[in-house]
Amino acid sequence: MTGDTDRRADKTGLLYGLIAYGIWGLVPLFWKLVDQASAGEILGMRMIWSLVFAIILAVITLPRDWFVQIANRRTLLLLAAASVVVSINWGTFIWATNHGHVTETSLGYYINPIVSILFGVVLLHERLARWQWLAVALAAAAVVVMTIEYGRLPWISLVLAFSFGSYGLIKSQVRAGALQTLVIESGVMFVPALVFLIILQVRGILTFGHLSWLHSLLLAAGGLVTLVPLILFSAAARRLPLTVVGMLQYLAPTMTFLLGVFYFGEEMSPGRLIGFVMVWIAVIILTIGMVITLRRSDAAAIVTDMKDSPGVSGTR
Repeated sequence: MTGDTDRRADKTGLLYGLIAYGIWGLVPLFWKLVDQASAGEILGMRMIWSLVFAIILAVITLPRDWFVQIANRRTLLLLAAASVVVSINWGTFIWATNHGHVTETSLGYYINPIVSILFGVVLLHERLARWQWLAVALAAAAVVVMTIEYGRLPWISLVLAFSFGSYGLIKSQVRAGALQTLVIESGVMFVPALVFLIILQVRGILTFGHLSWLHSLLLAAGGLVTLVPLILFSAAARRLPLTVVGMLQYLAPTMTFLLGVFYFGEEMSPGRLIGFVMVWIAVIILTIGMVITLRRSDAAAIVTDMKDSPGVSGTR
């Protein structure tokens, strides 16, 4: 019975994960639907409506004292910092999507796990295996290739990778669920977002409520585009092994890359393709290395359990 339950949990978790990363991979299509608004307005609307939908869901699903349970000075400061860096990430992604840089956004999310490794070395003093150093070196070389090809640093990719890497690092220090943290993060940015939108209204360049009703509904739906995949990912992460979650994370940038090249028709010159191939090889090295490391850890844990189990050590 336990095995059947685990298999059902894995299948359900895999479905949740596929939907979550599928939404993230296809989200450039959504931002294109509202590109009559500026990236700043879309970001502000996303913050405000994320808070609205998150509060509604929190009222329905969370205990009344959930805020008291997790709220302390350290947690609130960390989530305030997280809200700032994720806003930078969101704003950059929206701007890049609506200005013809979809493939460059995908590069940022391919690089992100490597940035997380660098944060581990620099900030947490972790030691890297040789295969991790090889992946980091390949990614660094890819950035050099892209810089030569673009004639500039691939700043969109780097901003996305480092902002999301910072977000992950901060969130790893917070003991709270996805919904709780989203409520607080959106709450931190609510007033700045509202002030910004009021400024746009005063200047006469706010599109919400001034174009079609469909446009306004889509801007509001940006909150759901934020909330739904986050909740699904949280549910998937609780049900799936780390190796599966690690491999699923590359689904979104792959879909985004394919959208950029084949749907939006963005140029993929030989130089850019070489840079992407180098990053893909780095990703493959990371994934294989992670799988091998986790399997060795699991095997070591099984051996330890067998040795510690009653009757095992004395069977001879």
